[in-house]
Amino acid sequence: MLSRRGWGVLASSVALVVAGRVLGLVELYILAATSVALCAAAAAYVSLHGLDFRTDRVLHPPRVHAGGSSRVDLGIRNAGRRRIPVLEVRDPFDRGWRWARFLVPPLAPGATSRAAYRLPTEERGIFDIGPLEVSLSDPFGLARRRYSSAGVTQLTVYPRIDVVSPVPAARGHDPQSAAHHPRALLGHGDDFYALRPYEVGDDLRRVHWASTARVDDLMIRQDEMPWQSRVTILVDVRRSVHTPESLELAVSAAASIHAASLRERSLVRLVSTDGVDSGSGSGPSHSEPILEHLATVEASREDRLAGVIDSLRRAGNGGVLAMVTTDRVPAADLQALARLRSRYSSILLVMFERSAYGAGAPALTGRHQGPDGASGIPAGVLAALNGVVRVTAASPFAAAWEQARPAAEARR
Repeated sequence: MLSRRGWGVLASSVALVVAGRVLGLVELYILAATSVALCAAAAAYVSLHGLDFRTDRVLHPPRVHAGGSSRVDLGIRNAGRRRIPVLEVRDPFDRGWRWARFLVPPLAPGATSRAAYRLPTEERGIFDIGPLEVSLSDPFGLARRRYSSAGVTQLTVYPRIDVVSPVPAARGHDPQSAAHHPRALLGHGDDFYALRPYEVGDDLRRVHWASTARVDDLMIRQDEMPWQSRVTILVDVRRSVHTPESLELAVSAAASIHAASLRERSLVRLVSTDGVDSGSGSGPSHSEPILEHLATVEASREDRLAGVIDSLRRAGNGGVLAMVTTDRVPAADLQALARLRSRYSSILLVMFERSAYGAGAPALTGRHQGPDGASGIPAGVLAALNGVVRVTAASPFAAAWEQARPAAEARR
């Protein structure tokens, strides 16, 4: 109940009693008694002063990309019949590592006070806001009573997005006839595609009468739909190939490729070396879990790349494959990636070189160290890839992507 100041005053009163006994001064006893009485009165003030209030918190918006703007609107209303004195309000952020703090002026019955503050969104992640803490103090600040209200709200900060061109789409079908899929919900075509049973609401002009007579049930012509491309994003999150800085750059690049693919209405699949596989899909219900994973992913000690490569080699995969990694990736891993060429119509490699993620990165060794300090890629691997996006300090991801895209299109 007593605040730090109150406990300090109470401790000083004990010291005054000891000093009064040693020095024989009655005045020190009087000061000690006054201090104790003041602390008791402060504790009684906050205990007997009942509060009846309502609070609300609104987050605009609850999901934002790194560097974006998000604001919290707070409201507190006096729901009682008595005037509420000055209150202190604290709203913790990121489990109390930071908080917003402000004072609420006295509120008459039924009155409402509002405040707003902006949230830090420089770092990706999912952050807790709250619970809101409302404090009542006596005029001297010797006692304090805290009330918890408004619960916990979550802010999701997605990775930073660079607006880039979509991955080069494959021409026609991929080697496994899986690069494209019909977009059954996006429109109608002119070529015959399939027959299906009649459903309520179907256009009767599309009834296929010959098949209807043969099966004795109404059959509907389903015309061929526009084709939808498929994009697989492989994100290397192994701790052995990343520094904290390079991981942030790689995650941002993966999110940017994801956003560009969605703009083209492609089927998107996210796979990471820690074993996460989103499966192929499109639409908000599919893309939001991908972005949430990218918002929270951390460098992993687990190395499941071999299993991931094996899953990508299975039948049914195809389309465009884009791998995001750094120049610290072993050559054997790049060779395993190149062997997927028979399954995918196009393979792109996004490689962050040492200059892009800081001079503090460990030095490169072996065949990846070029004469000028830049990373090298084995010739056999380079021949199997459709394009290499080299990200350096002089050429950030967005610029490097646009520079490499024409060459990737030419090698489809």
